[in-house]
Amino acid sequence: MGLLGVLLGLPVGLTLGLLGGGGSILTVPIFVYMLGFGAREAIAMSLAVVGVTSLVGVVGHWRAGNVNLRVAPIFGAVAMLGTYLGARLAVFFSPAAQLALFAVVMLAAALMFQRRPPAPRVDGHAPSGKRFGLVALPGFAVGMLTGLVGVGGGFLIVPALVLLGRLPMKQAVGTSLAVITLNSAAGFYGYLGQVEVQWAFMGLFAAVTVTGILIGTSLVRFVPQEALRRAFSVFLVVMAGFILYQNRGVILPAADAGAAVPGMGTN
Repeated sequence: MGLLGVLLGLPVGLTLGLLGGGGSILTVPIFVYMLGFGAREAIAMSLAVVGVTSLVGVVGHWRAGNVNLRVAPIFGAVAMLGTYLGARLAVFFSPAAQLALFAVVMLAAALMFQRRPPAPRVDGHAPSGKRFGLVALPGFAVGMLTGLVGVGGGFLIVPALVLLGRLPMKQAVGTSLAVITLNSAAGFYGYLGQVEVQWAFMGLFAAVTVTGILIGTSLVRFVPQEALRRAFSVFLVVMAGFILYQNRGVILPAADAGAAVPGMGTN
């Protein structure tokens, strides 16, 4: 966990800045498979790193007018409740089961991103009535998954805001970062006392990740949003396949009996 380990925070921040999510999809595997942390420690620290980084990213997107301040509080409030409950329930899942669930959720998100989003709203207002409820209801489910598997939820929040809330992609990215900040704070609080946190390393990693999100936020206006959406879905499938393979014993225990899972120390 030297300088190279800390520098791995840079691509995490770039992903968050460009896509409004995906930071935890990188952070958790980096902590587990490259830096040797246990799954629960990785999930808890990922929530803290992604939360701090997203908070910084929100500022840049807000200045650019890419944060919907009416949608974010509603989606974020119900998501925070789900996140805290998910973090408290995580003790009932094995580390390998948490990571396998993490991968399954990634595949679901990849399928969502393959759908062509409907035309965004052009009046600048948040959705109302039935559609407003459609935006709020997924918040609780996203929160539960955030707490259980350590994702900030951006790779689910962004498609929910685009497909259900009909926000433009760039506005969904900025609003997602605001919700991720709230989600991650609630999830990390839920893990405190359950795991041992490496505060010094986590702080350094977060500082590098913040640098990455500042770069990504400044670049997002120059990158075609359709290209971002497709690249994100491919990335999700690749990472999900890797994580499922590493934790195949959860799905096919007989075929992988006795196999050790990297980074799966006793938690």
